[in-house]
Amino acid sequence: MKAYVFPGQGSQYKGMGSNLFDEFSNLTKLSDNILGYSIKNLCLHDENQKLKQTEYTQPALFVVNALCYLNKVNKTGKMPDFVAGHSLGEYNALFAAGVFDFETGLRLVKKRGELMGNAVNGGMAAVIGFSVQKIKHLLKENSLPVDIANDNSPTQIVISGLESDILQAQPIFEKAGAAAFIPLKVSGAFHSRYMADAKREFSDFLEGIQLKTPKIPVISNVEGMPYVRDDIKKNITMQITHQVKWTDSIRYLSAIGVQSIEEVGPGNVLTKLTQKIQKEAEPLQLNHRKEQSEPVTKITPKALGSNAFKEEYGLQYAYVTGSMYKGIASEQMVVQVGKAGMLGFYGTGGMKIESIERAIQCIQRELTNAESFGMNLLCSPDKPYIEEERIKLYLQYGINIIEAAAYISLTAPLVMYRARGAKRNQNGKVEAKNRIFAKVSRPEVAEVFLRPAPNHLLEQLTREGKISQEQAELMREIPMADNITVEADSGGHTDNGSAYALMPAMIKLRDKIHAEYRYPKKVRIGSAGGVGTPEAAAAAFMLGADYIVTGSINQCTVEAGTSDAVKDLLQLANVQDTDYAPAGDMFEIGAKVQVLKKGLFFPVRANKLYDLYRNYKSIDEIDEKTRKMVEDKYFHRTFKEVYADIKKYRSPHEIERAERQPKYKMALIFKWYFGNATRLALIGDEEQKVNYQIHCGPALGAFNQWVKGSELENWRNRHVHKIGKKLITETADLLNQRYLAMVN
Repeated sequence: MKAYVFPGQGSQYKGMGSNLFDEFSNLTKLSDNILGYSIKNLCLHDENQKLKQTEYTQPALFVVNALCYLNKVNKTGKMPDFVAGHSLGEYNALFAAGVFDFETGLRLVKKRGELMGNAVNGGMAAVIGFSVQKIKHLLKENSLPVDIANDNSPTQIVISGLESDILQAQPIFEKAGAAAFIPLKVSGAFHSRYMADAKREFSDFLEGIQLKTPKIPVISNVEGMPYVRDDIKKNITMQITHQVKWTDSIRYLSAIGVQSIEEVGPGNVLTKLTQKIQKEAEPLQLNHRKEQSEPVTKITPKALGSNAFKEEYGLQYAYVTGSMYKGIASEQMVVQVGKAGMLGFYGTGGMKIESIERAIQCIQRELTNAESFGMNLLCSPDKPYIEEERIKLYLQYGINIIEAAAYISLTAPLVMYRARGAKRNQNGKVEAKNRIFAKVSRPEVAEVFLRPAPNHLLEQLTREGKISQEQAELMREIPMADNITVEADSGGHTDNGSAYALMPAMIKLRDKIHAEYRYPKKVRIGSAGGVGTPEAAAAAFMLGADYIVTGSINQCTVEAGTSDAVKDLLQLANVQDTDYAPAGDMFEIGAKVQVLKKGLFFPVRANKLYDLYRNYKSIDEIDEKTRKMVEDKYFHRTFKEVYADIKKYRSPHEIERAERQPKYKMALIFKWYFGNATRLALIGDEEQKVNYQIHCGPALGAFNQWVKGSELENWRNRHVHKIGKKLITETADLLNQRYLAMVN
C-alpha cells in the first residue's frame, strides 16, 4: 500500500512549482481570480517577499501541492491508498480524497491564511531532543501557558504561545538539557489556544460549505487516525487550535502495513520526518483505538448531538454539566469536565463576588489547552446591581460563555454582556463573542431569548454609554442566546414540565423564529432535567436535542462542592424520593424547587412556613404553640434572634421596609430558614441533618438504580467526567441496540 503526504507551512521556497503553472493553466487562472493576484508570479519571483507571510504562504502551498498531486496522478495513472497532510497540507489531502474541489479548497485555505495571518504577538519554537511528555512536564512545572503545536517526531516538537512566554521558556528548556531550542519566525501562536478567535470565525465560514465523503482514507492531524464520518468540518476547525499529531499519523500508516510514504509538494521536510519517526518509534497498537480506526458503521459517542455545537465549543461530546448554586458545581467539577472534552458551568448562585473571582482564576489556571467552560448568571430582578457586578467581572476575565438562569424577561446587564462581544465578520455576518446558554422551561421565555434584544434596553444602554451605537445596531441582527437549554422536571427551580412535550414545542418555535429573522446560524436546543440514564439521554437525542445537560447526578460525585453527609443521603435516593418546596429566593410568590425528601423534614417544614406566610399578616399573629414549634424545631433559635442576624447582612433599605411592613418582616425571617438549611447541608451539620435543603430531581434516583451493584454505587468512586463518558458511551450503545432491534 502507498500513502501520499503533503507538506505545510515552512516548505515554501521561491521558484516552487516552476514547471506546473503552464501545464495546468486553467487552474492557475482560476487561482488568480480567487486570490486577486498572480500565483505564478508570487511563487516564481516573490518580488515583494510576501511568500513568507501566512496569508500568502498558505494559498501558494495549497496550489503547488495540488498541482504536484495532479501531475503525479496524470503520469502514473494511480491513486494512493491513504493521504495525509501536515497542517496546511491536510487540505491537499482532503482535495486528493475528493472531499472538495480545487476551487473550494483554495477558498478555504485563503480564508484560513487570512485569519491565521491576523494573529499577532504570538511565537513558536522547535524543541529538539525532548519527548512530548518531557515538554508537558516542564511547561506545567514552570506554569507556562504554552501549548504543543506540532508533534513532528519523537524528539522534534514545536511549542506555541505568546512571544513573551516562548522567550521565557528558552532558558528553562536549555537548562533542562534540550539539544536545541530554535525560535521560529512566525507572527502567530499557531495550533494553540491563542488561535481561538480564528477558529471561531473559520467555523462560521464553514457553515455554508458542502463537503463530500472521502474516496480515500484521510489521516487527521487532530487524531493521528483516519477521519470518521461527519468529522471533517470539526477536525479542520479544531486543527487551528490543536496539536498536529504527525508522529501518530506516520505510526498509524506503518501499523496498517503502508510500505511507501511519498511526499507530494515542494521540499523534503516530511520525507526526513517520516524516516526519523520510523527509526525512533514503533507502529501504533491499533487495538486500543479500534473505534476510530475502523470505518464507522454505527453510532459512536462522539457522533451524538450537533456537530456544529461541538465544533464551536471545541468539545468531543455534546455533553454539558449544569451549574449548581453555592459552588456545588465546583471548580474541580468544571475542570475535570473540560479536560474530558465536555462543557461545564460553575455554580455562582448565592456566592459573593470575591469567591466567584477566585473560582474563575482557579479554572483558568487549570484549563490551559483552550478547553471551554462557562459561568452561571442568575437573574436578580430586585437587585440588578448584582447582575451588572458579575457581568463586569466576566468581561474583565474574558468569560465568553455564560448560563443565564431564572430569567422571565431580559435585563440590561445581560444585554450589555451580549452586545460587548458583537462584531461584523469579513463575510458581513454579525457574530457574538459572548455566548449565552439560556436555561428555560416555558416557550414564552424561550421566545425572549430567540429574538434580538428589545429596543428599549439597547437604547437605555446606549444612552448610559455602556454599549456603542454600532453594537446596538448589530444586536438587532442576532438572537439573544446561542443555545436554549430546555429544562424539564429537574432539581432546584422547575416548572414540572415534560421533556416529551417541551422539546418538540421549543424546536418548532426555534425554527419559526429562525425563518423569520434568517440568522447566520441556528440557535441550538439542549435537553436538561431527568437525564440520569442512557435511556433518558437517548430519548433526549431522539427528540432532537443538540446537546444534553446533567445536574442532579453530578451533585453526588467526588468533585461536587457539598458535604459528605449530603452525598451519603443522595447515594440512597430512589426515583420517588423527591418533593416540592417553596423557593427561598422567590418565597413571596410561591415559586417551587424540587428537593430531596428521604430522611429529611425540610420539604414539610418549608411548605408549613409558606402556609403561615399566606395565612398571617405578621409574626406577632402566629399562635404561641406554632411559634414555639418553629423556633425550637425548625430554627433552633427565636424569631427575635433570627431577625437580629438578618439585620447584620441585609441592606438598611430592606430593614427599614421590614420595620414598616410586618408581612415583609415575616418573609425575611422565614427566608432565613431556607438559607440556613442550605448552609447546614453544605457544611454537613450532623445534628441538624433533618433540616438540610438539597436540590435534587428524580434523575439521581434513576442513576442510582442504573449503577447499583457496580463500582459507581459508592459515590466515592463517582467522578463527574467518568460519569459523563459512561453515560454518553452507553447511550450510543443503547441507540445502536434499539436500531438493530427495529430493523431485525
